[in-house]
Amino acid sequence: MKRIFLLMAAASWLLAVVALTAPTFPPADGAAEPIFVSKIPAGYRDWKLISVAREEGSLNDIRAILGNDKAINAYRQGRTVFTDGAVIARLAWSLDASEENNRTFGTAQSFIAGAPKNGVQFMVKDAKKFVATGGWGFGHFNDGKSADQALLKTCFPCHQAIQDRDLVFTRYAH
Repeated sequence: MKRIFLLMAAASWLLAVVALTAPTFPPADGAAEPIFVSKIPAGYRDWKLISVAREEGSLNDIRAILGNDKAINAYRQGRTVFTDGAVIARLAWSLDASEENNRTFGTAQSFIAGAPKNGVQFMVKDAKKFVATGGWGFGHFNDGKSADQALLKTCFPCHQAIQDRDLVFTRYAH
């Protein structure tokens, strides 16, 4: 009887060790693995400026790229890999001619940021949570509401092309 009890205890202990140390794999369909940011990060409009960009073509906007302290620190240290907790925001506006400025300058040369455009976008670094998308979660919000998943699914394939910069397009404007 004592021998059976010891064998059962040893078998239970072995099963527990195997269960706790077995590698985990993402689900085949990816359903349980999050890849999107579901909430707008608090205070993002107070973050520091990383850079400004102009997009033509179908986007046709001017944008400010902002970063929280972790993102800014990575940029300032010249790192091309961001640590967990780094968040990058993209705000965009229409690019409008400034008739007032043009009158002052005497020539058509001045443009300003107009109405908000193309929502606000975020990249959130969390290597464990966002494994399926290279360690980044992507978010796009229009009027405070998350964009549909069809739009969100276009983020990672585009960013995946720049893996050597940890999927981040924007370079730091010192």
